[in-house]
Amino acid sequence: MVLKNMKLAVVFMFLLFGTANAFAADEGAATAKQVVEKFQADLIAVMKDGKKLGYAGRYEKLKDPVSNSHELTKIARIVVGKEWEKLSEEQQQKLVDVFSRLSIASYAHNFKDYSGESFVFDSEEETTRGGVVVHSHFVVPGDKPVKFDYMLKEKGTSWRIINIIANGVSDLALKRSEYTTILQREGFDALITKINEKIDNYSKQ
Repeated sequence: MVLKNMKLAVVFMFLLFGTANAFAADEGAATAKQVVEKFQADLIAVMKDGKKLGYAGRYEKLKDPVSNSHELTKIARIVVGKEWEKLSEEQQQKLVDVFSRLSIASYAHNFKDYSGESFVFDSEEETTRGGVVVHSHFVVPGDKPVKFDYMLKEKGTSWRIINIIANGVSDLALKRSEYTTILQREGFDALITKINEKIDNYSKQ
């Protein structure tokens, strides 16, 4: 009887890990739509516990969802444009790190509580450069919906968000205009200081 139970346990563990590996493989090969919808679901989940978690709790909960769905290194490169090549490797890494913290901080600040909001998928389309744009909208009870267009590029076996356009306004374009100006006029250290100030402000609001 014990032997039989052990065999059953082994079979169960095999099935369990086999299934887990299958899910991992599926996750690794997630489509652009799946990447966006997974991130949106994680965002809504954090919003539902937003008040209880507080800013610090929301930040911690959103670290992995943001990192796993956004191509933060590429975003940082795009944001500073040609200035990227003028930076040392150490500066480049420092910029990616601080920009990653800014991205997480902005989500933790802007999606702080829940009152029935939801994301609705509209459509998706391929771009001429091999990317995908996922169109969706954010339903806000008692208010106008916010249109979100997620631009994704393929990375390895999955897709990553490289830009988000909200109601026609590109987050990437806004940051690029601001950050390249600071970098050119005031230098790298000034840019890092400005971004850290923004992160600090998000944590206090």
